[in-house]
Amino acid sequence: MRCLSSVLPLTLLSLSMAFATAAVASDETQLVTSINSYRSQVQRCAGQVSQELPPLAADPRLVLPANSIGNLQQALASSAYPMVNVQAISLSGPRNAQAAMKAVQESFCQVVLDPQFVDIGVSRTGQEWRIVLARPLLTARLGDWQAEGQKLLESLNSARAQPRQCGNQIFAAATPLAWNATLASAAQDHTRDMANHNFFDHKDRDGRTPGDRAELAGYAGQQIGENIAAGQDSVRKVVDGWLASPGHCANLMNPQYRELGASYAVDPKSDAGIYWTAMFGTP
Repeated sequence: MRCLSSVLPLTLLSLSMAFATAAVASDETQLVTSINSYRSQVQRCAGQVSQELPPLAADPRLVLPANSIGNLQQALASSAYPMVNVQAISLSGPRNAQAAMKAVQESFCQVVLDPQFVDIGVSRTGQEWRIVLARPLLTARLGDWQAEGQKLLESLNSARAQPRQCGNQIFAAATPLAWNATLASAAQDHTRDMANHNFFDHKDRDGRTPGDRAELAGYAGQQIGENIAAGQDSVRKVVDGWLASPGHCANLMNPQYRELGASYAVDPKSDAGIYWTAMFGTP
């Protein structure tokens, strides 16, 4: 069942399933972990191929009673969550987190793979589950795209200065990246394009890859990599999300990259509101 709020973008989705009634101990944290693992990999959903997405952050304000049928908008207002867009999935029947995740993949893959959402809350009462995904209002005060790009460079270099494990890959500390104005220009063009035309992809609307776009901007490097993000309103949140995502983490720790250009762009009419691009290069 789909219900749209007349005040804010709000969606309530539900699924009733025929499962045995034996009670099994709930594990909401396991379901959040499973959803984030699912998002971290390329998936095929509803005929589309998803991007690797950063993990959703667990927010206790989104943990709402699973068996409540009250107004979701009012519940979130009472919890003081400053939402822009929210979707709630209700499941009836799954006996454990594994069964709940299977139901989510089969019926709600588009919801959990939507890049605009950055926060999640999961609750369970018996075999009733509620999964709330949300995008909050942008609250951070950001500088211009070049200033924030430089902050992103500093934060990425701090991350590269320490050895770390990205999924199954272990990386030694890497040399710091140097700012490259050509890569920054290419990053800004792509970020603005995503924000203004409401899409989230490494390919632009003409099908050009990051390497194509870097070359078109005049960058003559040997290797190009790219991380993108959407919905996070600060450099810290963006980098934390990338570090928690094996593919993004491996990209930013790659010792072959020596240069970086980065940017963000905002468009209130877009789904995610704010978009980020970091382009890595090997000269």
